[in-house]
Amino acid sequence: MASNLVPITVAHGDGIGPEIMAASLHIMQEAGARLAIETIEIGEKVYLRGINAGIEPSAWESLRRTKVFFKAPITTPQGGGFKSLNVTTRKTLGLYANVRPCVSYAPYIETKHPNMDVVIVRENEEDLYAGIEHRQTDEVYQCLKLISRPGSEKIIRYAFEYARRNNRKKVTCFSKDNIMKFTDGLFHKVFDEIGAEYPEFEKEHWIVDIGAAKLADTPEAFDVVVMPNLYGDILSDVAAQIAGSVGLAGSANIGTGAAMFEAIHGSAPRRAGQNLANPSGLLHGGILMLVHIGQPEIAERVHNAWLRTIEDGIHTYDIYKEGVSKQKVGTKEFAEAVVARLGQKPEHLKAASYAKDTPEHKHHVNGTAKRANKQLVGVDVFFQWNERNPVEFGKKLESFNGDGIKLTSLSNRGVKVYPGGFEETFCTDHWRAGFMSQQENGPVTHEQIVKLLDRLAKAGLDFIKIENLYTFDGQKGYVASQGE
Repeated sequence: MASNLVPITVAHGDGIGPEIMAASLHIMQEAGARLAIETIEIGEKVYLRGINAGIEPSAWESLRRTKVFFKAPITTPQGGGFKSLNVTTRKTLGLYANVRPCVSYAPYIETKHPNMDVVIVRENEEDLYAGIEHRQTDEVYQCLKLISRPGSEKIIRYAFEYARRNNRKKVTCFSKDNIMKFTDGLFHKVFDEIGAEYPEFEKEHWIVDIGAAKLADTPEAFDVVVMPNLYGDILSDVAAQIAGSVGLAGSANIGTGAAMFEAIHGSAPRRAGQNLANPSGLLHGGILMLVHIGQPEIAERVHNAWLRTIEDGIHTYDIYKEGVSKQKVGTKEFAEAVVARLGQKPEHLKAASYAKDTPEHKHHVNGTAKRANKQLVGVDVFFQWNERNPVEFGKKLESFNGDGIKLTSLSNRGVKVYPGGFEETFCTDHWRAGFMSQQENGPVTHEQIVKLLDRLAKAGLDFIKIENLYTFDGQKGYVASQGE
């Protein structure tokens, strides 16, 4: 009945997008998916109409109404000024959790890891993907890495709830908190705090570089892995590829009020219109969507038919292998092969099963950190100064000491170069000067900072940015330069 239909917004995308979307929708509807489809246009044609976000205002109306977006890949035109539609959609709709199951299908699809079954849960809104970048000097560019306690709490709790709903055994956190002690340090700390609320799970933390090496070499050692945005973006592609192919993986982007489902691969315009593309990645995104909208029995039916098709050796060109595959087929023929197997289950691969009584967890309350006693204790002033002599520049800056504030250190690219620096240290034209109270551990006022900047400006020095330095309950809210 029409009243049972779930409204979703569908975008057919660019390149191979229209072909794989048609195939995916055909399979799901033949399986009995109860969908009321609203179609919108996104991507290259919209960009070329002068809309830098790649999506029309009217399309947002559909997304805000249905709150479910099934999206094919798009092509972003080359050249500056065009914003990532994925990033825009995720951040605008608050889609904070990116979920990417990475499963191997040996021996039917070639892989070095036949027992791999890993789910990457990636934070989706902040980290370096906040997109706050500046060119500060002739030689130096900056990108700000933003990690928040509420953002960390949401994604980490989601990872544990996902593990609970899906009968997983272990949750692992990747970070780089041995270097980025505040940002990644916060993510790790929140993981430990929230993990304590889930005693039934094995929990572990890996530094991301060695964790990535372990994931690539021994993925069966992991189960659910939660990461900040950048690491999750990179390693979810790595995980999908070593499982068998990026072309097979789908992803879910989940928020408290909306969700987006897609393949993780691109639009592959060179393959467009040839009936060659593998629709499996987008179909797996659709399976995740069916679970999300409360149709897990249809998701199970589709997934098992797909698994049986793979077992039977009906493969598109990208996964076809002589001696293993039985028949090389095109996009449409692959879809029909899956439809023909609806109601069947795989004989050798593990059958898919989706719980009927555990709907997608959608409610996450942002945590609120205790209000700390915040004290201004200094300021970092960043300069463009084109000479390469840190001793000369340091002594010059010391001439601006006064009014209760003084230079305590000068660094270049994070390394202390004055006082007591090494002449071997390479310097660019980008300098960080730390000014603190002349009284030991004394406070600094905004008025003192303004007066300091006034003295520097009158001397013609090119200060490009400042960062106030605070303590929180007596603990430093900033890190010293290397060597300081």
